[in-house]
Order: sequence, then C-alpha cells, then structure tokens
Amino acid sequence: MNWIVHNAKQLHGVISMPGDKSISHRALLHAALAQGTSRIQNFLHAGVTEAMMRCVRDLGVDFEMEPPGGSAQRFGRLIVHGGHLRSPAANLDCGNSGATIRMLMGALAGQRDLVVTLDGSAGLRRRPMKRVAEPLRWMGAELGDTPPLAIHGTPLHGIEYTMPVASAQVKAAILLAALQAEGPTTIHEPGPSRDHSERLLRSLGVSVVNENNTVTLTPPDEPLAAFEAIVPGDISSAAFVFAAAALVPNSKVTVTHVGVNDTRTGILDALVAMGGDVTVSNVREVNGEPIADITVKSSELRGITVDGDLVVRMIDEFPIFAVLASQAQGETIVREAEELRVKESDRIGSLVSELQKLGAQIEERPDGFVIAGPTPLHGAVVDSHGDHRLAMSLAVAGLIAEGATTVTRAEAYRESFPNFVELLQSLGGTVHEAHKSHESHE
Repeated sequence: MNWIVHNAKQLHGVISMPGDKSISHRALLHAALAQGTSRIQNFLHAGVTEAMMRCVRDLGVDFEMEPPGGSAQRFGRLIVHGGHLRSPAANLDCGNSGATIRMLMGALAGQRDLVVTLDGSAGLRRRPMKRVAEPLRWMGAELGDTPPLAIHGTPLHGIEYTMPVASAQVKAAILLAALQAEGPTTIHEPGPSRDHSERLLRSLGVSVVNENNTVTLTPPDEPLAAFEAIVPGDISSAAFVFAAAALVPNSKVTVTHVGVNDTRTGILDALVAMGGDVTVSNVREVNGEPIADITVKSSELRGITVDGDLVVRMIDEFPIFAVLASQAQGETIVREAEELRVKESDRIGSLVSELQKLGAQIEERPDGFVIAGPTPLHGAVVDSHGDHRLAMSLAVAGLIAEGATTVTRAEAYRESFPNFVELLQSLGGTVHEAHKSHESHE
C-alpha cells in the first residue's frame, strides 16, 4: 500500500492517541506473570504488540480484547488471565520486535523448568542481544546470545550490574528477571532511560528504588497479583501530530491523555528549544505515569543541537524531528545517536536518503546528521524502508511539500499507529491510501 499526500492548508482539532507502545508491552507481560485476571485499558493492539501477544498466548496465557466503549475506553481493553506459563510446542516468533524478545528473555529466564526458543525475522536476528543475555547469565540464567535463542528456566539470584549503555529494554529484561530472583538486584545506568518498568512495578506493590541513575529492585515474597491499568496515549505517536501542527500554517491541535513521562518528553523539549508553540495542561497521574493534554500551534522554528541525554529521551522521534529541522532557521546537528542504525531500519541512512528526495538539505554523519534550513520541500516518490516511523514522518513532510508526495510501503505504519491516517484526516490532513492496483489512477 502507498500513500498519496498533498499540501495541507491548516490542521485543527482535539484528538487522543492509541496506547503507549512501551507501556503496553510491559503491562501485558507483567499481567501474564501475575496470578489471576488483569485488565489493561487503552492497550495498543498493533503490529508492534502483536508479536508479544502471540508469544504470550503460545506460552499458555489466555486473553481477549474488548472493543472500545465510550470515552473512557477509547481504544479497547485487554483482559489477561495470567499466572500459568508452559513450555511452548514450537519456537516463539517475536517477529521484528526487539522489545518482545528482550523482555521475554528476562521474564522467562527465571521460570523454572520452562524450555523455550525465541526467534524472529531476519532483521531481528541481526539486532544486539548479548547486552541482555550477559547480565542474565550472571544472575544464573541459561540462555544463548543470538536468535534462535534457547532458554532453560532456572533459579536466579540478584546481582549488582553496571550497564555500558543506557537502554530501557535491557533494564526491563533485568528487572523482569530480578522479580523472580533470590535477593535484591541493583542496576547502575550511565544516563537516564525510560523508567516505565519501575513505575509499573511500584504501582503493583513491588519495592523499586530509583536514585541517581541507579535502580534497586527487591523481589516480593509472593507472586504478582492481578491488576487493572490504564495505558497513556503514546507520545511517540503524538510526535507526528505535534510536528504536523507546528509546520502546517495556521494550525492548532490538542492531544489529550498523552503520556508525559520525563524520560520520553525529549521531543517536546526539542520542539520548545526550536521555538515551537507548545502548551502542556491538565497534568495528572495514572498508574504511576504522568499524563497531560498538549496543544501545539504552528510557529517559526530555529535550528538546535541534540546530543547526550536528550538523544536517549527522544530516540524514537528522530525521523519526525528531522522533518521539523528541515524547516528550522539555521543548522540543526544530531550527534551521539549511533543507536538509530540498529532500529527497524538504519534510521540515519534511510532517513537522509528519503528526505533528500524531497529537497531537504541533510547530510549523514556516522552518529547522526546535520540539516540546514529552512528548505522548501517538493513532492517526490519516497520509500518507508518498511519502517513505521519513517513512513509517518515522510507523510508529515508531504503535508508541507509542493505537489504530491507518494510514500511507498506505507503499510508499515500499522506497526505502531493503526489509526494514523484517520486521525490526520480528521484534523484536515491530506493523506490518502492508494493500493497498488489503483496507483495508475492517482
């Protein structure tokens, strides 16, 4: 499927986002480990969570998805009957989801006598897993380094571990293992990373202490009990709407109920630093996670430098950030972002090549990129490279480009934001699906 995108005149409206991807992953896996029936409202049912859902079901956990019902249940509710994992009959297919395989490594390592092999796509087999396997082995786990990755559940013990690179997925895996280990586990991070696991565990009554980039978990005496949770709207998905509102003239868009965890709001900080008109209101807390309503208006932007901790806090938003930077006055520099090269695609190389097709003045660097702006964009045929975030970023670029922009392999967006087109159209966006059999009519 392709998208045909035309220049938009303005964007206006109030919308809500589907559930946060990172929190949905964690909530489902913790519900699978918990004893009894858990209910997860606003769970993200999309490509990125389908792999986790499939693996959990193959481990013997039953669940069902309730359809949306009223404003309190905007995107449905997942009901999970957890607490009884069994060895699967075949390898677990993690698809292309790094979060799924890494978190399962931690969750299953301490499940005594459970035997399982984790596998996935060719792309997943190339992604780094040793960074997870090594600390788990220090805890007593028996598992391999690369998919297909065999795990034989064994008793675990707590450790003190210093992470060489700040990574929320690695931390989440260690904490899932620590939950089942004998004695406390302490993790030292070189810098801040997403703390969704710690917040969720604390809301479930587990002792988790965060202080100066150090996390200590003391395992509970009893297994996790079933719980009810509400997943905030995904700020990484909202970033595309924020960017579109900032770039399309005469626009004003409000996104309600969106997560504003400070380990994830790097894109908002970057947009404000660029001169973006951003208002955060109605801040409150749900299940330990801060949420808010965010309004963005169109504004003149200026170039900035992004490095250090801010890279970690906006690691998923660099494709859409690059679109913003193409319209900012002066030079924008991104560095210390090598992690982008091992995402769903090489997000540096593919991002640079596709934005250049639209006329952006962007130069690739080993650890990031440099953009000179503002540069008028023009319509072109661009490729998502099968990357959901790149597909949606290119669509936003098409909203401000002169002429028509065609985004090929656009179906990748379903991985994380299944109602992206519908929401953008409701705001006045000019994005239309064009299946290959119809391309000649566009």
